[in-house]
Amino acid sequence: MKTLYLDAFAGISGDMMLGALVDLGVPVDVLRSVAEALSLNEVEVIAGKTERKSIGAVKINVRAPERGIARTYAHIKSLISKSGLPPKVKNNSLKIFALLAEAESRIHSRSIDQVHFHELGSVDTLVDVAGSAAGLDYLKVEELLCSPLPMGTGMIKTAHGIYPIPAPAVIEILRDIPVYSSGIPTELVTPTGAAIVASLASDFCLLPPMRIERVGYGAGDRHLEIPNLLRAFLGEREGAVRGRARERRLVLSTNIDDMNPELYPYVIEKLFESGAEDVWLYPIQMKKSRPAVTLKVLVPPACEEEIKEVMFAETKTLGVRVSEVYKEYLDREVIEVDTRFGPLRVKVARSKDQVANIAPEYEDCRRAAVKSGVPLKEVYAAAEEAARSLLADQGQSPDEEA
Repeated sequence: MKTLYLDAFAGISGDMMLGALVDLGVPVDVLRSVAEALSLNEVEVIAGKTERKSIGAVKINVRAPERGIARTYAHIKSLISKSGLPPKVKNNSLKIFALLAEAESRIHSRSIDQVHFHELGSVDTLVDVAGSAAGLDYLKVEELLCSPLPMGTGMIKTAHGIYPIPAPAVIEILRDIPVYSSGIPTELVTPTGAAIVASLASDFCLLPPMRIERVGYGAGDRHLEIPNLLRAFLGEREGAVRGRARERRLVLSTNIDDMNPELYPYVIEKLFESGAEDVWLYPIQMKKSRPAVTLKVLVPPACEEEIKEVMFAETKTLGVRVSEVYKEYLDREVIEVDTRFGPLRVKVARSKDQVANIAPEYEDCRRAAVKSGVPLKEVYAAAEEAARSLLADQGQSPDEEA
């Protein structure tokens, strides 16, 4: 699997991302074609060689005559949707801007389509976002991974006034993503850089086992006490399979022998509300031959403390064991199919670009079964049959590939 790992030891911004991609071999003309596809007039995209602490890197500059244009999210969404960008580049660009809009919406208490981008609606941000998506597509990157992100300190001037670092938008975007304080008194992670990796990276982790083919460096504007660079490793990840994602997870577990079993459904509900991805129980026998229960919870690393608090508050446990695991799962998408019970959503999983599994959505099927007064299994069968038929019409063959 072609993997790009971003070592963001000095942070990340849109131009640093573009510089790293160009240093890895993406032609500058790919970035210029992005500006043309977006109908951005008189835009210059310039790539130059530079150094940061004696390490060679690429610095990207986007020059345009426009000044002071505050585009709304609705305007940007329309601009990208109507552009001549390739479908994958267009979809990833929209995904990044949607995350930026959601963050600005929460901060300023406005509807998403009414959010005004100031710095984030400028030409260079448009090129940074769509150019990053185009660069990843050019390199045929199948998996983007990133290191935990360093946060700077201090204050920064924005269109809305003087804000603390990290900027509110960065904090909103990086919810549930591992960050740490670098102690460096400047902005290291910009909203654009944060949105690119938060939208497209499948995991934030240490460098995984991989065969490195090329290394690229993208330079930031400032000269810091450390090399102000984004380092990117391009290569093949060991053990990775096309069509599967692999992410780091934690399993929190505890043995309980003195709790009323009527409480477990409530505990499980609270754990899911707090970010658990899966919760399960199984019977065991403890010392003095007492029957007991093992409670296990699968969680993203960012939710560890919150889940522990629920376990300590809602159960009688005095301790929780923590183990690190890797969760590997198939690519999947949710499609909607028409059935005699109405439209139903179905989850389609793929491996190596082939259909591996079809799973109707339980809640949709349950509602349809209750409304129609038929057995749930009948609704399930209708949804699966409609999905198989739709996929076959699209040139896929679920029966042979499942």
